[in-house]
Amino acid sequence: MLIIHDIKVWDTGERIDLVVPDIDSRRLLSESDSVVSGEIDGSSMILAPGFADPHVHFRDPGQLDKETMVTGAQAAAAGGYTRVLIMPNTLPAMDGCDADMNDKDGVRNALEYVQNYERLHDVKLPVRYDVSVCASVGRAGRQPTRSRDYARFMDSAARSGQGGDSVLTKSGVVCSANVEHPLRAISDDGSAITDGILGAVFQEAKTTGLPILEHCEHHDSGCINEGMVSRKLDVEGISAQTELAVVERDIEAVRQTGVRVHFQHVSTAAAFDAIRQAKSEALPITCETAPHYLALCDEDVLEYGTMAKMNPPLRSDADRKATVAAVVDGTIDMVATDHAPHTRIEKQTGLADAPNGIIGLECAYGICRKMLVESGSIGDERLIELMAVAPERLMGHAATDIATLLNTSSTCATKRTLDLSQVEHPENVDLVVIDTENEWVVDSSQFHSKGRNTPFDGWKLTGRPVVTIIGAKLVFSRLSSTSGTE
Repeated sequence: MLIIHDIKVWDTGERIDLVVPDIDSRRLLSESDSVVSGEIDGSSMILAPGFADPHVHFRDPGQLDKETMVTGAQAAAAGGYTRVLIMPNTLPAMDGCDADMNDKDGVRNALEYVQNYERLHDVKLPVRYDVSVCASVGRAGRQPTRSRDYARFMDSAARSGQGGDSVLTKSGVVCSANVEHPLRAISDDGSAITDGILGAVFQEAKTTGLPILEHCEHHDSGCINEGMVSRKLDVEGISAQTELAVVERDIEAVRQTGVRVHFQHVSTAAAFDAIRQAKSEALPITCETAPHYLALCDEDVLEYGTMAKMNPPLRSDADRKATVAAVVDGTIDMVATDHAPHTRIEKQTGLADAPNGIIGLECAYGICRKMLVESGSIGDERLIELMAVAPERLMGHAATDIATLLNTSSTCATKRTLDLSQVEHPENVDLVVIDTENEWVVDSSQFHSKGRNTPFDGWKLTGRPVVTIIGAKLVFSRLSSTSGTE
């Protein structure tokens, strides 16, 4: 049994004692010398709903040298995440079409593989996960995916305004109400939806009720932001206009169709202005940014090289400041990591040839807290809304309401105790404990992810998730026995 005394509830400020009586032994991940039982002083800690990341790449199937479902899930748990949304750019792509899966126990395609991953590998992953389906077959941008090929992987709750035990789509395919890892979105992430199939994709989204997650960036060449740095390094740049063009195109499509669109990893002031205007019209639009667009600009490519190469590229410092401002004024709904692991060899091939992307799950909270909370831009409560509450909503879930748990399981009128063995529906209780005074240095060699591609190695941060709880059971701990008395 783990007891954390005097911990602060994230949104009410109330000080409580948290009792975590159970360990999920099949999921449990703990770092060396960490404790999973005993009594801990939690006076520097916050209790919050588990983080949710609507934008991760776990590379499984197809690129297991970069990441696997296991290592990606472990990285998520270590970062305080209890749920992630997996992007469909796997090999083969998650488009619902049958493909060669090397006779993997009767699995016919990548969606079936991910849906049945834990059974196929006899593991229990330390994070909940939902799935995105490709917007185009093979993510090739030529032929739209069709709900008849993937609707069986949806659950009825994923459909806007629908309920019951099953749902019949317009294409005549029945969705199950009990899919463990359901489809939650349509996305060709890594590429914007092409003009030629945009109308068909929006129609499929309208038919299924799934939101479109749009990679709002399209360019055929270039590797970093167009500007002083690209000229100094004598490499082809990418204009900020490439992001704005996709955002404006899709906003108009939303006006015409009413389909929900979520813009991924937005990075430019002009795009935020367009999204801000669209929101003022009450269009069904949300957007995210990533920690690296809050913390870095294109000038940092001079220091970090390919570790600072991503798509969209790091933009100007003015764009970085506009990103922070968009968090403050509410234009940005959430923060997603765009966790994108690559091998060390790939990232050593130079700016022109190195793949885009960095890892983010294990240091996202610390980076965001440094850039947003410690800078005075927002408070801890708003950061948790960005990293937990809003992403869960996008994925069709509700973040764990701690105040409600306390009101239904209180054992003491003055100093309340949240005993997770006493709560109603413990299977739905997902929490993270954050030590806001934990000072640490990012060391990617100690990450649980296979990836080491981060520009944040060596950064000194304050604030770190120390406990992750799924289904009212402990699945991750980095608590030290020196934090309290056993």
